[in-house]
Amino acid sequence: YLKKEPILISESIKTGIINKYNNPYEVGQDRIVNAVAALKVYGGPVIIVDFGTATTFCAVSEKGEYLGGVICAGIKISMDALFARAAKLPRVDIVKPPSVIGKTTVESMQSGAVYGYAGQVDYIVNKMKEEVGQGAKVVATGGLARLIAEEAKTIEVIDRKLTLKGLKIIYDMNK
Repeated sequence: YLKKEPILISESIKTGIINKYNNPYEVGQDRIVNAVAALKVYGGPVIIVDFGTATTFCAVSEKGEYLGGVICAGIKISMDALFARAAKLPRVDIVKPPSVIGKTTVESMQSGAVYGYAGQVDYIVNKMKEEVGQGAKVVATGGLARLIAEEAKTIEVIDRKLTLKGLKIIYDMNK
């Protein structure tokens, strides 16, 4: 439609990242694109937390090596599973409730989503820092990054355009 040849993110494209995954073809392109942007914009070592369909955590070394990461069920998927699998639990908006201890079923579910994921983020990031180094910068992106970052102590930067920045960097490297 645009009469342009797309650049596909693959192992043959220049990214400036050394993929240290056992099988580099298993790493999602979105994770590599985020790693490229985080390394270029924030430097390494860096840990990227992406709140998308899945919540992913990626570690990039100071030398620009994609070391690997963690993949968890995304917040929305987890909440949808509760709604679909538990007959009496309603579908709820994912917002910060007035307190951790919910006074209604809806507040209790919201508390589980917000504070539960914030705790998960802090725990996983701290464990990753034990392996990558305590000086690793922690960058969050994705739709629910701001909501969870309000409660997670380890998130230092929220960059909602991280993936777009990575795509631009890769485009510039390969044009």
